[in-house]
Amino acid sequence: MTDAFYIPDGDRYVATEHTRGPWSPNHQHGGPPAALIAHAVEATAPELTIAMITVDFLRPVPIERLGVRVETLRAGSKVQRVIGTLLHGDTAVAHAVLTLVRATGVEVPTVRDEAPLPPPEASEPFQFPFFREPSGYHTAMESRLALGPFGRGRVAVWMRQRVPLLPDTAPSPVERVLVAADSGSGVSAGIEHASHTAINFDLTVALSRPLEGEWVGLDSVSTYEPVGLGLADTRVLDVRGPIGRALQGLVIERRPDAR
Repeated sequence: MTDAFYIPDGDRYVATEHTRGPWSPNHQHGGPPAALIAHAVEATAPELTIAMITVDFLRPVPIERLGVRVETLRAGSKVQRVIGTLLHGDTAVAHAVLTLVRATGVEVPTVRDEAPLPPPEASEPFQFPFFREPSGYHTAMESRLALGPFGRGRVAVWMRQRVPLLPDTAPSPVERVLVAADSGSGVSAGIEHASHTAINFDLTVALSRPLEGEWVGLDSVSTYEPVGLGLADTRVLDVRGPIGRALQGLVIERRPDAR
């Protein structure tokens, strides 16, 4: 297995088994595709900072050869909006709207009224229990449980990549965040995954500053409703403190093979 989530192939990217998600052996976790879209957008505007991204997962993303199409929606001097479309062949499998900002340094007080997480080195090693395959996204990421216990309401986990997004290329701060951020609903999973699924149909991440270091902290709470909908609300942190927020809409279903 190649030690990266994707292998460049001309103007496309071949997904590896490291992208495999928990719901199907043939489909990707949402984190790597979101990061791949951001990678393509960052390459078009390296002088700008991605401050917000909303990814709509239009259909399951296959572990196959993919392309990214980037289009400018608004080309402002300080704020730009870009559309990134993930393609399988000519079919769109994910669609993202990104807000890019030309950030400039400014002296301003930073107010933080949220408690920090215990640091990664003081957190216990953790493995997501609901992945069914021996290898995939869950083995390509190192995870540490900062607040728990898992499966009971609010949970916080530190995550960092064991493999890069692309071979021999250091991930950018926003790529690191996005690879991890789609795990918020899994971090705070409060349903029995043997009988139910909670699949997110989108991911929104808003950032107030770039990630520092390799570790991404996800401090998450998921809510579920009898109508079959749910919401995962995640505080995103680095080792210095909060850096943003992630939100995921969820579809709750009973597994057809559940007893």
